[in-house]
Amino acid sequence: ISSAFKPLEELWIFPPRFLVSNPTTKNFSDLVKIMNNSYVPLGRYILNTVIIAVTGTAGHVLIASMCAYAFSKHRFIGRDFFFNLVVLTLMFNAAVTQIPNFIIISRLGWIDTYLPYIIPAFAMPIGLYLMKQFIDQMIPDSLLEAAKIDGAGEMTIIVRIVMPNVKPAWVTLVILCFQTLWGTGGNVYIYDEALKTFNYALSQILAGGIARAGVGAAAAVIMLVVPSLMFLLSQSQVLETMSTSGM
Repeated sequence: ISSAFKPLEELWIFPPRFLVSNPTTKNFSDLVKIMNNSYVPLGRYILNTVIIAVTGTAGHVLIASMCAYAFSKHRFIGRDFFFNLVVLTLMFNAAVTQIPNFIIISRLGWIDTYLPYIIPAFAMPIGLYLMKQFIDQMIPDSLLEAAKIDGAGEMTIIVRIVMPNVKPAWVTLVILCFQTLWGTGGNVYIYDEALKTFNYALSQILAGGIARAGVGAAAAVIMLVVPSLMFLLSQSQVLETMSTSGM
């Protein structure tokens, strides 16, 4: 943040100073000028990032919550086996699956679309694991049985009983998933410049060298603000989730 408001001569002063002496907003105005004069304007990069982050997060929370409810409160053949598979996927590094993922996405015809980032986000294993552990501890079977006696169906139980009672967990999922998607580079599956993300634009700015250092710092602050605000506004929910789910 301090670097974003430093003039260029302060960014490279030696010995370096942590705080800015002569604050300026020139880095932000230069960022807008550079991006608006480029082939793709700044707003388009941000819009692409918002579409990917919001859609992927919404789908992730919905699917993770419903699957976690099934794993936690229903008995079916292979339940433990499939849940162990979910836990196993937590151990895979993204680089291990990058080539097979690219082959699958290419054959599905999803190259140069938002789908390669949105659809895999629906199946992020951390969300299912976190939600199941939380539902196990926070939703007693007797509560669900009472709802069924009153005539509630499965969807009614999920929407009106489970989700309100596990709010700290799904708020945490929103933050974790949104932060991951907000930082998506968008240069593996997307080649159309008009569909790339703001994080990609930031990397291109930083590639401009020393002269773009201040503008790069300004762009980094914009990247930082949104997920930071989300966390600050829901910090108590996140802390409650971590203390309750045994993580």
